[in-house]
Amino acid sequence: MSDTMLARYAKPVPRYTSYPTAPHFHAGVDDLTYAGWLKSLPPATALSLYVHIPFCDRLCWFCGCHTKQVLRYDPIAAYLPSVFREMETVAGLLDGRGQAVALHLGGGSPSMLQPKDLIELASRVRQGFDVSRKLEFSIEIDPNDMTDDRYDAFAQAGVTRISVGVQDFNPKVQHAINRIQTYEQTRAVVDGMRQRGVTSVNLDVLYGLPHQTVASVVATVDQALSMNPDRLALFGYAHVPWMKTHQRMIDEAALPDPAERLRQSTAAAERICAAGYVAIGIDHFAKPSDGLAVACKSGKLHRNFQGYTTDEAPALIGLGASSIGNLPHGYVQNITATGEYMRAIRQRGLAIAKGLPLSDEDRMRGWVIERLMCDFAVSVDELRNRFKHMAAPVVTEMIYAAQGDQDGVVWFDGHTFSITELGRPFVRSVAATFDTYLASGVGRHSVAV
Repeated sequence: MSDTMLARYAKPVPRYTSYPTAPHFHAGVDDLTYAGWLKSLPPATALSLYVHIPFCDRLCWFCGCHTKQVLRYDPIAAYLPSVFREMETVAGLLDGRGQAVALHLGGGSPSMLQPKDLIELASRVRQGFDVSRKLEFSIEIDPNDMTDDRYDAFAQAGVTRISVGVQDFNPKVQHAINRIQTYEQTRAVVDGMRQRGVTSVNLDVLYGLPHQTVASVVATVDQALSMNPDRLALFGYAHVPWMKTHQRMIDEAALPDPAERLRQSTAAAERICAAGYVAIGIDHFAKPSDGLAVACKSGKLHRNFQGYTTDEAPALIGLGASSIGNLPHGYVQNITATGEYMRAIRQRGLAIAKGLPLSDEDRMRGWVIERLMCDFAVSVDELRNRFKHMAAPVVTEMIYAAQGDQDGVVWFDGHTFSITELGRPFVRSVAATFDTYLASGVGRHSVAV
């Protein structure tokens, strides 16, 4: 692959965990808008619940999440009543409509929750919502948080899947990103949760970190594979110091360039696939029997703010500071600053800061981008069946994209617009050609490789 081609396709573009993307949300969507959307959901709507815990006991310099470091538990204890109040408000607006089929706790480090608080949170979800007996309950874990009583609390709360951030096991890399975590610590969490009945384990590995090499990334992948995860995510580090100022602590001179990032991701992906895992989209892998691999094979894979998922719920309810919700009507996002979020919840019961109503064209282009990100292909027949006459401009854009492709990145035969094997590392850049918002210049993004 030439440097010219890499430079052409590795330009900064969105990750497309939503469309339109979050930088285009605006203050025209508020509490009243959200309340109306919730009240109008059909009774049988499947719900996916996301609870954000925006606290960590250490600040990892690579992190791109909305979180802050706390040295005491008091801020977390003060925050949770607001989450519970918001939960009550949302449940009241739903008034029995919908059934929760998934619950995800993210952060920050939700594993910082005291055992009694985690159990209470799970209990309040079950009290406030109609919860499916097959609820998929996942939580993100920092191994440094784990204690025996937390293991037991996770089991009592009904956690079914854990996601553990590995990042990199190389000590030099760990020091460069302020994330000290041994293989033994990580293995103990995986084993401890499996012993308590957790049926699915996901591990996250990063490439593109300071001081990483192809050899060091592959070595970390081998150690992760030795834990026999059900799923493994291979994310590219997103260096966005203009947005996350703590990333300025990272020595930019030690970061790999786009060509090296591509070599790292390619070598790691090859090693994971050689171990028998199925490649899912751009950065996930799963055992062939895992639901993610099954969904991918059957064309039912989806993508949301948690990445690739089997979650087909049409309504994602975000709870907590900075949380984003996605309803059939559009997107909503809560106030980011925890103090302001808590004040808003005390006063109003909701804390919507901004959002975006979806137009029919947004839904169409969102579907096209999601299919490219999930399947690397879009069926023109299905596009026309779903969106009728509206599909014509998008089909024209597909024709132009194929005609203007000098590198063999895409293919179009009139029936299917697809991304070639050569083009798959650049699927975000291809998806961006169907993004009518991107030219507005709102927001800055990480590189596409």
